[in-house]
Amino acid sequence: MTEIARMYGGSLYDLAAEEGLETRILGELDEVSAILKGDPEYLHLLSIPSIPKKERCALLDEAFRGKVHLYVLNFLKILCEKGTLRELPGCARAFRVKYNQAHGILEATATSAIPMTAEQTERLHEKLEAVTGKKIDLKTKVEPGVLGGIRLDIEGTELDGTVQNRLASLRRSIAGITV
Repeated sequence: MTEIARMYGGSLYDLAAEEGLETRILGELDEVSAILKGDPEYLHLLSIPSIPKKERCALLDEAFRGKVHLYVLNFLKILCEKGTLRELPGCARAFRVKYNQAHGILEATATSAIPMTAEQTERLHEKLEAVTGKKIDLKTKVEPGVLGGIRLDIEGTELDGTVQNRLASLRRSIAGITV
């Protein structure tokens, strides 16, 4: 995340928090980011300097007026005018980081070789909340290369209980043996 994204996203969070709109704005930022990510040509169009800023902002108005809060729309226009619309995902990330800090939420990702069942996911979620004492925003993903077990990433701290990691550890141990 760039310093621009951190500054703009953090400022939007502060404004939204003052108005009690942080949850709504967070959801709308995620939606708009996904829309722009899904249509890179539209994002490119909004970033062409030869198109006057007023016209680019009018395109944003046409696309999002009435669909997102005015704060989000104006935020998009500011990014467009400054030529930093491509920073939107980073801004949304910065907003989410401040949101999570304010609401006592930790982000966690559980990686497994096969999809976890809903029951396994719920048990892991409950266990993580009990251990950390915080709300957990748990995401799961599948990587067949882990072979088995689970790798947890909780806000940058990795706990690796995968077969892949155990095999790598065994390889290092064997390689360190001198005969």
